[in-house]
Amino acid sequence: MVFLDRRDAGRRLSKKLQKYKEQRVLVLGLPRGGVVVADEIAKALGADLDVLVARKIGAPQNPELAIGAVTVDGAVLLEETILSFMNVPDHYISAQAQRQKKEIERQLQEYRGKAEPQSFAGRTLIIVDDGVATGMTMKAALKSVAADTPAKLVLALPVAPQDTTKQLTRLVDELVILHTPEPFYSVGQWYAQFEQVSDEQVLEILRPHMRRYSRTE
Repeated sequence: MVFLDRRDAGRRLSKKLQKYKEQRVLVLGLPRGGVVVADEIAKALGADLDVLVARKIGAPQNPELAIGAVTVDGAVLLEETILSFMNVPDHYISAQAQRQKKEIERQLQEYRGKAEPQSFAGRTLIIVDDGVATGMTMKAALKSVAADTPAKLVLALPVAPQDTTKQLTRLVDELVILHTPEPFYSVGQWYAQFEQVSDEQVLEILRPHMRRYSRTE
């Protein structure tokens, strides 16, 4: 165990991100657990908080193994290295991609309601999750925001394996990570408390921010 819970991880990350305090920062948490971590960072920096959704495509018979991911704009990113060793039919990937696109739409509607999407252009974006394993979903998330020309793209993670960390470093301007253990089996093994986060908990965190971003009728 390294972290007590997600909020403990967020507070520890916040100490490494103090140079961004008072800057034009937008903190983006990946649901669901990443939003809890991101909430602590946004509070510590006095920053805006929003949600960034990307969804993993799991392998047949092993849904925890990521063979691809879907971005918020519907683009599909595939893990070609893994796919080269697996005989995954195209129709499976297509069906799973459509399923994850629908789930992204559902989550965005659930979390954001009438809130306007935040502009990323010219802002420092701090992307946050509670940890990554293969990094496939995070790669998709980073790809989706990089096209909007943020001033700086920062990735903040409590824990990730070393090989994944090397891959993610190339996709951002700065990577802030607290723990890169080897061997690495799962994100949850590094938390004393790692209960599943519900949509209701995410909504409770985001609601004050979404009110500020909401359209007027």
